Amino acid sequence: MAATRQHNLRSRFSAGRYREGQDGTAARSVSRGVDGAVPTEPVSSADGRDVAPRRRPTLAAIAAEAGVSLPTVSKVVNGRPDVAPDTRARVERLLGELRYHRPGGRRGRRAGLVDVIFNGLDSPWAIEILRGVEDWCSAHSMGAAVSAIRHGSARPASWTSALASHDTDGVILVTSELTIPELDQVREESIPLVVVDPANMPDPDVPSVGATNWAGGLAATDHLLGLGHRRIAAITGPADYLCSRARVDGYRSALERAGATFDETLVRNGDFHHEGGFQRGGELLDLAAPPTAIFAGSDQQALGVYEAARQRGLRIPEDLSIVGFDDLPTARWVSPPLTTVRQPLADMGRMAAEMLGNLIDGVALHSQRVELATELIVRESTARLRA
Repeated sequence: MAATRQHNLRSRFSAGRYREGQDGTAARSVSRGVDGAVPTEPVSSADGRDVAPRRRPTLAAIAAEAGVSLPTVSKVVNGRPDVAPDTRARVERLLGELRYHRPGGRRGRRAGLVDVIFNGLDSPWAIEILRGVEDWCSAHSMGAAVSAIRHGSARPASWTSALASHDTDGVILVTSELTIPELDQVREESIPLVVVDPANMPDPDVPSVGATNWAGGLAATDHLLGLGHRRIAAITGPADYLCSRARVDGYRSALERAGATFDETLVRNGDFHHEGGFQRGGELLDLAAPPTAIFAGSDQQALGVYEAARQRGLRIPEDLSIVGFDDLPTARWVSPPLTTVRQPLADMGRMAAEMLGNLIDGVALHSQRVELATELIVRESTARLRA
């Protein structure tokens, strides 16, 4: 009977079909591996001759057959403890019957390497995050492979596809959008994943690390309000970034709490880089009624506003107060030194690496989402509004 069931299961998966799971997973063809190829394994006839290869069952197919979600199967494969015993037994039975080859078994040992993937490496912000990751890796005898997601190509290479070229114990994805196909591919390979400051709202099962962006925007604006400013502008990052929206929400909350007018014309979307601050800052300063203070949303954008103000003959902070966000090393060395919201970037990288290490070891996380506290650092780029 068991042999007949196993044969039926193999036939179904070899045909590339499976039924809909109880979690609503739609029936579909057997998904491809990270390199785009359908995983296969050789099949021999009774006389030993090789015949057409048989498709290896995917985790998604096993999830549908077991009537559970893909993350649940991934947890079982990775030895995570937070799975109900009967569910674990059902999934383990299917994994055994279908002879699913686990990634750990393929390597036979740990790679001693984690991948750190950035949405661009042209920022001191990224360097600070990486410094925290490397601190943890050094203390745990691990290596870090660093790469950046390419943009502007008609067909950019997927970072998930790149993982197929080498063994990795886990991935830290920084300030990037995590798509459903990418998440599915990582789960298919049972690769532990932690995201830092994700651009979009990640799946609830995906561990993430961030900072208290809303509180930071609130603190920056409260500081300017306390100095007597009421016409306060904000230059945030890309509109679709979660951290951008959170910082602007904090800015708006501070204005409303103080009874100050929220003016949509004083809010501009930048790019978190110098150019964004320079361009959007120039637009704001050229208004018929320009702001007396600007919350720049990042230190690099704040420095772009410095240049826009200089070109217009404005003095900082006498004519214009500016607050940044990040507290990069350059913030205290510019003239005048920049008032900014300190984001614990190195600690964020270190925390992400620690969480990834726990996932690699099969240790359950205390929380899937960790937010580290921000802190306002007052320097000389802000001053009381002159009468």
